Amino acid sequence: MVQAVFQRKDRRITGFTVSGHAGYANKGRDIVCAAVSSAVELTANGITEILHFPAEVDVLKNAISLKTSGELPLDVQAMLDSFELHIRNLQEQFPAFIQIRYLEV
Repeated sequence: MVQAVFQRKDRRITGFTVSGHAGYANKGRDIVCAAVSSAVELTANGITEILHFPAEVDVLKNAISLKTSGELPLDVQAMLDSFELHIRNLQEQFPAFIQIRYLEV
């Protein structure tokens, strides 16, 4: 199962950690893992490479996290909110394969 943990401060997303494997299908055919992975990469690259915001991105064997600090520009906040919405939509479509939690920081 994919675990998505969103960090929030004052009800606003400030970062996330995504870990695990969906287990929807065999490796290379798992559309849930592919959708989540693509969304994670788009969000992390959009924030750090396109918007040039100095977020901390950690990539491990089975997890990726993105952390921000300080006041977030509107475009960075929009990217984080869009990512959360996308993961929630995927979780609604595939509830047995994605778990979402929130952590107040």
